[in-house]
Amino acid sequence: MAATALINRQLAKKAQRDNPPKGQFIEIDGVRLHYVERGSGRPLVLFHGNGSMIQDFESSGLIDLAAKTYRTIVVDRPGFGHSSRPRDVVWTPAVQADLFRKALERLGVERAIVLGHSWGAAVALALATRHPSLVEALVLASGYYYPSARTDAATSLPSALPGLGDILSYTLSPIAGRLMWPTMLRKMFGPSQVPQKFAGFPMEMSVRPSQMRAAAAEASMMVPSAFVASKGYGGLKMPTVIIAGEGDRLIDIDKQSARLHDELKQSSLRRVAGAGHMIHQSATSDVMAAIDEAAVRTLH
Repeated sequence: MAATALINRQLAKKAQRDNPPKGQFIEIDGVRLHYVERGSGRPLVLFHGNGSMIQDFESSGLIDLAAKTYRTIVVDRPGFGHSSRPRDVVWTPAVQADLFRKALERLGVERAIVLGHSWGAAVALALATRHPSLVEALVLASGYYYPSARTDAATSLPSALPGLGDILSYTLSPIAGRLMWPTMLRKMFGPSQVPQKFAGFPMEMSVRPSQMRAAAAEASMMVPSAFVASKGYGGLKMPTVIIAGEGDRLIDIDKQSARLHDELKQSSLRRVAGAGHMIHQSATSDVMAAIDEAAVRTLH
């Protein structure tokens, strides 16, 4: 186990050398956040999903598309990519939302269109709920909004626990992550094929021990976070565009996206045929259209 931990540590260092930061850093409350900023115009903030990082949006082409019209800010959330994740904090969507409010304020953003994908949608909703004056409009992609039974949340719990979680994250989890990577991608992208452009996503960054532990922590808090957050959806007043793939194999979009659309009277729902959970990769132009729709609706 010690030898495995040492090897995984060395592989993690190599992954970081091979994939150096492409953006800038800002320190907020002891958290060193890595972010990329491109383009000009109305601010647009993108939050990635669990286990992911800036390169997900970058490889999809969404950043390039958005930067043609918007001041696009993409952040590595705490523990992912090149952002730190202090251990003395439970990184719920609400806590992350408070952190990002301060970060955006430091960057001179007073109001923004906010897009969140998957777990990032929970952060976007928390930001809108807790700091509504900051969020001009919401775009929610492939999100999980209401509590339901989830086996992935239960199986991730051991890796999220103090002590045991560290042991697993530095020994077995990175090995399992590499072995399961092809199967996981098929499930995340299905029914679509994994596009060639996703080859630019650095898998080795995702299976670093620190990121594996952060991902386990976020998976384990999915259900309780959704339970707490769902109590506040009724108070949201900003234009909201909900987009989801009809073939999502991770989340039941009827019980999640469609239900949220029914609750938010100012929302619209875009169901994309043939797309799965990774809708920003498989249907990038549809997600860009959702952003533009949200931007237009703020003008009326």
